[in-house]
Amino acid sequence: MRFELEVFSDLSERLNYNLPDFPLYARMGALHQFDRYAASCHWHPDLEFIVVLDGKMEYFVNGQTVLIEKGNGIFVNSKRLHYGFSNDKADCSFIVVTIHPSLLGESTHRGKVYLEEKFGLDTEDYILLTPQSPWKNEVLISLNQIYNVMNSSSFNPLRLLSQAMSLCACVGDHIQKAPGHLNDDQLWMAVRKMTGFIHHQYEHKLSIDDIAASGSICRSRCCQLFSKFIGQSPNTYLNRYRIQKSSEMLLETNRSISEIAMVCGFQSPSYFSYVFRKETGITPQDYRKKATLSSP
Repeated sequence: MRFELEVFSDLSERLNYNLPDFPLYARMGALHQFDRYAASCHWHPDLEFIVVLDGKMEYFVNGQTVLIEKGNGIFVNSKRLHYGFSNDKADCSFIVVTIHPSLLGESTHRGKVYLEEKFGLDTEDYILLTPQSPWKNEVLISLNQIYNVMNSSSFNPLRLLSQAMSLCACVGDHIQKAPGHLNDDQLWMAVRKMTGFIHHQYEHKLSIDDIAASGSICRSRCCQLFSKFIGQSPNTYLNRYRIQKSSEMLLETNRSISEIAMVCGFQSPSYFSYVFRKETGITPQDYRKKATLSSP
């Protein structure tokens, strides 16, 4: 099982929810499912929760990296750039739950005001969840319950909705204001535009100047923002996104290595193989062969 992310025209990424008409995502995952044991950096309007079941992972949120150990978790606020990874390429299993604001009354005036007050850009980017804190432990328990209800044979949408709203209300009662975030709003918007541009145009030849132009900033500012907020250079981010997309094609299509190289924006099959091996440790051919042999 892999996380399924779908790029949208608003330059964010939307999760492929368990049920298409119920925007709540609750699945179990592991870092080994991602190339290089690292998910792609992305953002979405959904509130995201992670609880680590086994192992540990590093988690990047809006330029900061925190460690989440077994039994602990994290809440990631709406519209924050984030991803989980392991620099040591050690596996980690976890439950992820994301809840779209539309489930929380976003369509009503009162609900919209509340969500902006509690989960807007001037509140905390994330909250580490540990069982030592009573309210945080309540959140961790609730995440397991939501996962179990979502994946139960006797699925109850009303119970799930009630649990999701209670979970977010609990966080809303404790989240703190962070007014300084508003000063970075324009910078974050530039970063979102540039990463969104890469997601939409990765199959074409892209230069740093092209990426910078999509965020309406200069080349040097582009490099500074990627380093500050994503922890990668623009070219590294572009190459890793291309590797992610090519990995999906290697597993899900019968396209040749040469065709995948061209479709994913690499100049030649040999350069594709070089970058792929540098990022993953194996060649595209071996990656496809290994996946085929491990399939049931």
